[in-house]
Amino acid sequence: MKSKNARTSGNIRSILVIGAGRFGNNLAINLANLGNEVMVIDINEDAINAIAPYVTKVQIGDCLDINGLRQLGVHNFDICFVCISQNFQASMEITAMLKELGAQCVVSKTDRDIHADLLRRIGADDVVYPEKDMARRTAMKYSALGAFDYIQLSSEYAIMEILVPKSWVGCALKDLGVRARHNVNIIGNKENGAINPIISAEHVFQQDEHLIVAGEHKNIINMINQ
Repeated sequence: MKSKNARTSGNIRSILVIGAGRFGNNLAINLANLGNEVMVIDINEDAINAIAPYVTKVQIGDCLDINGLRQLGVHNFDICFVCISQNFQASMEITAMLKELGAQCVVSKTDRDIHADLLRRIGADDVVYPEKDMARRTAMKYSALGAFDYIQLSSEYAIMEILVPKSWVGCALKDLGVRARHNVNIIGNKENGAINPIISAEHVFQQDEHLIVAGEHKNIINMINQ
């Protein structure tokens, strides 16, 4: 394997990203931006050269070679991400080899439930569905009028950023009975990119105010689509 050094990032967690395709690339850059030490490995030299300036370390190599994985010392990483996009067989083999070599936590990417089940059976600690998750996020956002952002907490619950309903403008929180009527909690509001908790029941909602709310998906959508 051929190694290339990049800049040194912050030392929050030590993370290995296997596969520098679109998802692996974006994942690695975001992890590095959050201060983690990120190493990326891929067999494609062009992909490695492209991501090298943004992460802690890169390496060109075939991750289907167990000896190459062993040389990486995968057991020393806090998390190993398997981001192989086109070859599920390769993803399974790499996941299994990582666990065999003592990797502490293996997170594998997939787009199908049946693949997720197989990955968990061979040892994956977690499985991520980037396309499925984005489809769900997009569906939620565009099913709710005035929705700006969405974070799924479980299959039923979410946190969402919404525009204050027109009927709430000029009303105090205490007078609306949001939790009793809609079973939705108002967490806070968002102003200039910062989230401020709404503590006082006396808070009066303003036009164009962005609220952060939490509850069941259907309850939030029903509340803001009224």
